[in-house]
This record gives sequence, C-alpha cells and structure tokens, in this order.
Amino acid sequence: MLQHLLETGLRQTMQRLVRPVLHPAVPVGFQRTYTRQAYRSSIPPRGSRFVPTSLGGLAATRTEYDADTRGLVLYLHGGGFIIGSSTTHRGLTGHLAKASGCSVLTPDYRLAPEHPFPAALDDAEAAYRALLDEGTDPRAIAIAGDSAGGGLTVALAMRLREQDLPLPSSLTVFSPWVDLTQQQLYAPECEPVLQARWTAKAARLYSNGEPLTNPLISPIYGDLSGLPPLLIQAGSEEILLSDAERLAAVAKRADVPTTLEIYNSLWHVFQIHSGQLDRATDAVAGAGAHIRRHLAS
Repeated sequence: MLQHLLETGLRQTMQRLVRPVLHPAVPVGFQRTYTRQAYRSSIPPRGSRFVPTSLGGLAATRTEYDADTRGLVLYLHGGGFIIGSSTTHRGLTGHLAKASGCSVLTPDYRLAPEHPFPAALDDAEAAYRALLDEGTDPRAIAIAGDSAGGGLTVALAMRLREQDLPLPSSLTVFSPWVDLTQQQLYAPECEPVLQARWTAKAARLYSNGEPLTNPLISPIYGDLSGLPPLLIQAGSEEILLSDAERLAAVAKRADVPTTLEIYNSLWHVFQIHSGQLDRATDAVAGAGAHIRRHLAS
C-alpha cells in the first residue's frame, strides 16, 4: 500500500513539476538550471563516493560504492542532448555502482545547441578510447545510459564496431531515445514526464540539419549486428516505449543477445527513484546483475 501511494505521489510530482518545464517555449538555460535542482530528489545510496575527474579531455565524475570494484561502467546521461550532467545523475549512478559492483564513470559530454551532432558522440568515443589507452580491458567495461544517453550508448557501440575497436562487455539502456524522427511515438494514457513537442525541438537542436534517420543519431535505423549483450528497460507510461520495443526487435533480428523489460505503470527513466521506489530499485538491481554477468571474470 505504501509503495502504491509513493508511486502515485511521484507520478503526480513529475507531472506537475517536471513535465511543464520540458516544454519547447521554456529556454534551455532555464531547463538546465531547473533540472539540476529537480534531480536533488534522486538520492544515491549512503556510502556512495563521487570523485571529480577527467576522461578523454572531458570533465567527468567517478561514482563508487564499494572499495573493491570489479569493472567500469561508462555511463552516458540523458537529457535530450540539451540538458543533464554527471551531477544531475548522481542518484542513479550511485545505485548502479552499488548494484553492479563497478566504478561508474560519467563524462560531461558537450550539449546542443551550443555543440550539436556529432559532438556528444565524439565525446563518448573519446571517453571510451581514454579507458582503452589507460590499459583497461574492454571486457571489464560496460556502457550504459538513459534516454538520449541510451541512444548514445547504442550509437557509440556501432561506431566502435565500425572502427574495429574492441567492444565493451555489455550495453544497458533505460528508456532509450533511438528514433529522433518521432514517427512511431507511443501514446500512453498518461505521460508524466515527456512532451513530444519538447523532444522534437531537442532533436532539431541536436541534429542541426543532419537527417534524423542518420543511424548515429537514430540507432534504430542502423545495423546492430555484432553488438554486445543488450538490456533494455522502459516504463509503460512513456512516449518512448515504442523506441524500446523497436530497438529490442531490431537487435534480436541482428542476433544481438537482447533482454527487454517493460515496467507496467511506470514512467520515463523511473530508475532515478531507485532507493525510494521498490520497483525502481529492483530494476537497477537487474541492470547491475546484467553488467556483472558479462564482465570478464
């Protein structure tokens, strides 16, 4: 009963306080400032450590929970390629570090409109290459991300494959945004977080005139063959549910080991409520298990 009431309260909070700000008429600068404050409600587990660092020439945050870590997660934060940072996602990366037993490295990749495509992808690649240059075994690296960062996770893996670079051990994506054309958005009865007009504007700002069907912008249109095992999680109350389902279908057709998990009555990147909402905590625990399972022993 308490969890049901918490779900209801969180849904209403997102709908009343977050969704109105994610509107195309609201300036991006204000959205960035507001979401920094809104993400304070996403609380990392007690004992998490956040260390400012650099990775591939980018400012980054290293998140750790246990002193004895098994591997590394390169985490690409969401925010429509126009908002968000390693700081806003500390709650989620803290819980992912705990669940996976890994260090989680979150680079502050460049954002649009100041830095449109391919800046975010170039930065993600630079971060991954930096890990390899440091001598990190790629089998000890996982890549994960949420929303736009989920799409960026898949695009990065595709680019690494095309460049014949060693691939990470696994991919994990939460509510991935993989079709910026928005031609097949889902229409839930309730969408507590996203507005299609806002994501359409974010897509325009990020693509900067490049066709939205470019597979490195919208990975759903790309060749996913040869990619590492993929875990996809999404809520049933989000316009990107179809993105998750279609990504799973395309990946399976390409023989990528793929797991799709849909959480009924939950919303876009509900995993940020891990530690508060039991089903969010369970989802991140499942993501951690997926990451651990594929790391080199």
